[in-house]
Amino acid sequence: MHNRMARVTPGRVLLISLAAAGGGAVKAQAPATEAPAGTLEEITVTARKVTENLQDTPVAISAFSGDALEKRQVFETTKLTQVVPNLQFSNNAPLAGNNSSSQVFIRGIGQTDPTSTVDPGVGLYIDDVYIGTAVGGTMELRDIASIQVLRGPQGTLFGRNTIGGAVLITTTDPGDEYGGTIRGGFGSDNLVNGFVAFDAPFSDTFRARFTAGARKQDGYVLRSDGTDLGDTNTYTLTGKFVWRPSAQFTGKFLADYTNADENGSPLVFAAINTSATFPRVASFDAGCPGTGPAWNSVPAVPNINDPRCANGFQYAGPYRNNGTTPLTSKLENWGGSLNLVYQASDSFTFKSVSSYRDIAWKGNRDADNTPLTILNTLYDVKGSQWSQELQGVYQAGSLTGVLGAYYFKQDSTDVVTVELNPPPPGIQRDSDNNVVDNSSWALFTQWTYKFTDRFSLTAGGRYTEDRKGSYPDQYDFANPSVKQVPLQWYRDTFSSFTPSGSLSYRWSDAAMTYLSYSEGFKGGGWNSHFNSVLTPAQQAALQEFKQETARTIEAGFKLDLAGHTFRLNGALFKSDYKDMQITYRGPAPAGVAPFLTNAGKASIDGAELEATWAPTVDLRFDASLGFLDATIDRLDISPLAVIPPGLQVGNALPFAPRWQGHFGVAYTAHSGTLSITPRLDVANQSRTFFDATNTPEIAQLGDYTVFNSSLVFAPETEKWQVTLGANNLTNKAYRIAGNSSLSTGSGYAEVAYARPRELFVLANYKF
Repeated sequence: MHNRMARVTPGRVLLISLAAAGGGAVKAQAPATEAPAGTLEEITVTARKVTENLQDTPVAISAFSGDALEKRQVFETTKLTQVVPNLQFSNNAPLAGNNSSSQVFIRGIGQTDPTSTVDPGVGLYIDDVYIGTAVGGTMELRDIASIQVLRGPQGTLFGRNTIGGAVLITTTDPGDEYGGTIRGGFGSDNLVNGFVAFDAPFSDTFRARFTAGARKQDGYVLRSDGTDLGDTNTYTLTGKFVWRPSAQFTGKFLADYTNADENGSPLVFAAINTSATFPRVASFDAGCPGTGPAWNSVPAVPNINDPRCANGFQYAGPYRNNGTTPLTSKLENWGGSLNLVYQASDSFTFKSVSSYRDIAWKGNRDADNTPLTILNTLYDVKGSQWSQELQGVYQAGSLTGVLGAYYFKQDSTDVVTVELNPPPPGIQRDSDNNVVDNSSWALFTQWTYKFTDRFSLTAGGRYTEDRKGSYPDQYDFANPSVKQVPLQWYRDTFSSFTPSGSLSYRWSDAAMTYLSYSEGFKGGGWNSHFNSVLTPAQQAALQEFKQETARTIEAGFKLDLAGHTFRLNGALFKSDYKDMQITYRGPAPAGVAPFLTNAGKASIDGAELEATWAPTVDLRFDASLGFLDATIDRLDISPLAVIPPGLQVGNALPFAPRWQGHFGVAYTAHSGTLSITPRLDVANQSRTFFDATNTPEIAQLGDYTVFNSSLVFAPETEKWQVTLGANNLTNKAYRIAGNSSLSTGSGYAEVAYARPRELFVLANYKF
């Protein structure tokens, strides 16, 4: 399963990137202007709330159009990892047990905990609306106009906190003529994929676009009971309405609905600690003949190849699972937004973005992945969010400014049942119920002044106030009246002022450099999962976690060379990451539950390169390279917290591989009126840890390389298109997520691997 013949190391990716000069961020544009044959098109971005050339923007941005994403076979958000430097977008978040859960990191800053009590570390925005939950972030990309990935803190331009960076997704606007697109395909693991979009310009001033999409595919992890995990069974419905009664006013209303009903996350057994904390007795493992306890014995009992015993024999490979607890992964997500833009004068534009979203999801998880009831979690969540953002944009002469105000409200009811096997007399069931009441408001502004056509100064600031509320109802089913923490509302307020600034200088039409400073902030909150009764001292020290901050200095350049056929963008950056919120599991009082604490300070040093080379109109190379040195410098953990083994100074941050590279090449051949375009994309990533303790049992310990290829047939009219594709062409088995409780009483570890090789056929028709 492991490819060794075509091994590509990060160093080789760097050599390929510099010698062949490919580019990881372009051809993927937000709106672009026509370019002469043999030159690269201009890419316009809206990351700073105004429309500007990517090459004039003093921010590290990767920008992709929907067409460019499709050519790279980026059909879901997790695949962005393979084309954006220093971005990690993974699903299978710990505890969730839901295929739509996400763990998003940019430059080593993000969050692994998917619960409503924790803010994501990277802001995900869909049509200017912030998505406040980690579950639902893993999604199909079906009707996308563009995606922009901004790296580093972006607090002075966005309504919600974006300490690590932001991912901006823009959906397609309605067209000017009646018509649309039909797309369908099939492939490996009984894949069936369908999508239809219809544009309806009801009048010169009112247009609409309606879409429906569905995807169904068998899972790739097979359980002993015949259930396939990691399957896909989703559908979406959207409507987008644009009203433009005058040149000064535009109103957009968007509505969407997503439903997923799947078997469960593709997690498999990784390891088990046979000397786990809680003492066991022989009656627990009575099925293990003549050896006493099968695990947690002193001295340890040798592994026994018997399904009734929990030991290393439970490992059945990357795509097999011996669990027996019934699993499910369900999601129902819907919402709407109203986006109003009024141009009051030639220099001032007012914008209002109002939104409401509702989410309900379930995730059942057999965490030990064995036939025994060692640890199971059953999650049932219902939540909602609404937000209001007001913006004013001023553009006149040499001065451009943005003023904004933002309000966000989030409510959630999390019902969690935890089943575990403590010392006899039997299975313990804990209820970790929690009601969440969060709100946030912010004022932000950013101004750019051009001293000359070449030299610009940008400065901004943001004040944020987060109010976090938690009402935990946590108890053992055997004694519901005894609460693990007193039953009441716990509330606190977190606030911060975060400035930013940059200097940019355009040396020529072909070269721009910049120097920037930015700060980011993420509010604290309340731990809502404990498996034992806390003493007052433990509760005071451990229930609440503090806010975290990041300060980043960045120097970058943006070059258009060789007659605008070669584009090279790069950045060097250094971040001080303080009071970072980390998730770990340890012995009591947190027990087997994931526990958040502030771990002290980390330093993050890194670099990024993105390049595109188009020597002819039919040949294009693109590549990207990311480097990270992200390590923990200091630990400031409460002495009442039992620090698990492995959490120490010098550890790498989660989802922060040292090297990450991509290289792609495409060539279009012409035969009469038919064009044929073969494309190859290669993505490489070095060793990656998935937790702050750097647990080797769940890490991707070696680098890996993924090959994706496609062959596209299309007429010159582009009315139709047929794509033959292969993802993970060499059938590489590599880990994308992991979860460890080896130091707790359950003593388990589990991992998720990427799907093996996929072959598919996809056909598009425009009507």
